[in-house]
Amino acid sequence: MYLVLGEKPSVAQALAKVLGARKRKNGYLEGNGWIVSWCLGHLAEYVPPEAYDEKYEKWEFSDLPILPEQWKLAVAKGKRDQFNVLKMLLNRSDVEYIVNGCDAGREGELIFKRVYDLSGSKLPVKRLWISSMEDSAIQEGFEHLEDGRAYENLCEAAVCRAKADWLIGMNATRAFTTKYYKRLVVGRVQTPTLAMLVECQKKIDEFVKEAFYKVTLEGNGLLVVSGSIASEAEADALAEKCQGKTAIVTKVDKKRKKASPPKLYDSTTLQREANRFFGYTAQETLNELQELYEDKLVTYPRTDSQYITSDMEQTVWELLDELPEMLPFLDEDSIGKDVERIIDNDRVSDHHALLPTKEIIRQGFGNLSVKQQNIFRLIGLRLAQAVSPDCIYEETEVTVECEGQKFSAKGKVTIQHGFKKCASAFQKSIQKSAEQEKEENTEGIVIPKGLTEGMEITPVRAKKSRHFTSPPKPYSEDTLLSAMETAGNKEFDADTEKKGLGTPATRANIIEKLVSSGYAARKGKQILPTGDGVDLVGVLPEYLKSAAMTAEWENKLLLIEKGELDSHAFMQGIVELIQQMLSECDAISGEERSRFHPRESIGICPVCGSMVYEGKKNFYCGNQECSFTLWKENRYLSGMRKEIDKPMAEDLLQDGRTHVTDFYSQKTGKTFTADLLMEIVDGRVSFKLEFPPDKGSRAKGKYGRENRK
Repeated sequence: MYLVLGEKPSVAQALAKVLGARKRKNGYLEGNGWIVSWCLGHLAEYVPPEAYDEKYEKWEFSDLPILPEQWKLAVAKGKRDQFNVLKMLLNRSDVEYIVNGCDAGREGELIFKRVYDLSGSKLPVKRLWISSMEDSAIQEGFEHLEDGRAYENLCEAAVCRAKADWLIGMNATRAFTTKYYKRLVVGRVQTPTLAMLVECQKKIDEFVKEAFYKVTLEGNGLLVVSGSIASEAEADALAEKCQGKTAIVTKVDKKRKKASPPKLYDSTTLQREANRFFGYTAQETLNELQELYEDKLVTYPRTDSQYITSDMEQTVWELLDELPEMLPFLDEDSIGKDVERIIDNDRVSDHHALLPTKEIIRQGFGNLSVKQQNIFRLIGLRLAQAVSPDCIYEETEVTVECEGQKFSAKGKVTIQHGFKKCASAFQKSIQKSAEQEKEENTEGIVIPKGLTEGMEITPVRAKKSRHFTSPPKPYSEDTLLSAMETAGNKEFDADTEKKGLGTPATRANIIEKLVSSGYAARKGKQILPTGDGVDLVGVLPEYLKSAAMTAEWENKLLLIEKGELDSHAFMQGIVELIQQMLSECDAISGEERSRFHPRESIGICPVCGSMVYEGKKNFYCGNQECSFTLWKENRYLSGMRKEIDKPMAEDLLQDGRTHVTDFYSQKTGKTFTADLLMEIVDGRVSFKLEFPPDKGSRAKGKYGRENRK
């Protein structure tokens, strides 16, 4: 018998169908010598700190850092039954080997490894690595199973990523939360992403709109414009000076240019386009894409490549023949045939670019949800465009001179639509936004024919127009994904293989975490930082919110995948960063720690003269070098069932004494009245009682203070 583990039930069922394992059991399928089961995604996960030691249930800065010596796994909540099934299967004596059929990527390796380790299985492992759930692809994958040990480096990178996220998240979150008395959740990738949102919003908030002016000249069908002019008076003077005068054409420059077709989609680019065209969030697109993949309608979704390999050429030719049937808005004449454009073996690592499959013809396009239809359209359109000819256009730049001032105009005329012919057909098939309509109008100003250098244009009509500088645009899901993908690029050498913030598999989830945690919010297509998000970024050191550092970590994880970097060195770097963070946290001043809870002084320290503040368990001096403290609960008062409250502390700090009417006497079992006196000797606090001479003498108090409990 051979055991196959898929990542989800739907995937396992597709694998089982091809293998002939059709007999349903409790939590698995069996037949034809195969057992096929599933993991329910991340079925096992690292345990929280309190599972290592009960003391971690209470968050204390003094208990940090938390650095597990032996990492512990536990079954995720609600998934125990399926784990028990897998544990039984993974330890069956009649199973010869296990096939890891989880998604072919870093996370798939991690999901399988955690279940395998937690089960205690010792069976050998083979790896199924496929980019499509079509029956033929599954069959071919099982015919070419690889030894699981060939993916050990990929698995090690996945483990390092998970451990780094845990270590930084647990330690930094607890450190900053306990120091600032406010829950501050820190994430290895989500915090630098939040920092980009905050930085963008800061630029918007600080932007000051400034007016500028332009002067346009019109005559003989030509419209030309001046450069920007800061002064309105200067613009008025120029318009008045040129009105009715003659302009001379000094330059007519015609150039033939071309725009190359877009590349095929990787996961992130598709998420961006789906947001731009349809307003879908990155997570929505990824969810629908995963369903399309599991239904065999598209290839593996979490890819970072925009090319195919040479051995796929025939498959693509067959797809191109079927595209008009898959997507009726495309006609055969609009689809290119230059397949060589999209082939590059060196730029395909784990998975090739996203492609549609011919399975859509059998299943029927109409059976898809509206979102799935739109996403499938985008993928099919991109294939048609990627193999189409260049868009060729003629760009004309004209410069004229009038009264010593230069004016210019630029226009272009399309000669060959090329790949844009497909895009036009697609855009006519969907409801377009005003922004998209504007993008389509790319012809620009029309330049009259027959213009030559030295030609006179007379008379010209001059007109001043006022404009304003524009603030930076807030991030949308589209532009944020792009920024995450390229984050830190400037800091790397040109030959460094960059990964940016997160990966195609995780970026959508990172954005969702920011929104769900309350650090970011959606407003239409925009993603904006919240007040809590701004607060968090405001207190963190630069390295915890640095996109460059996080991108460098992603690059190191990639090197671990390739076996070019030792995982222990990577993890040691994470530990050193945590230790640096804790050292800096420990030095945060008392004033800074009260940033989110402005403190009100209750009096003057009798030792050093600084302000005294109320804490959770005490009244303490704001001077960190001073040891003065009034503990609310102390040994002297405990026998009299009394704690020092705020009014008592204020009295003690002002007069050195406070009047109390409800001390308890253990001897008599009754309450009594007395003054509590505070004495300071060598910076240490001691107390004693003083009894008033009679019951009535303290009504207003000969010490000038009203009675207080």
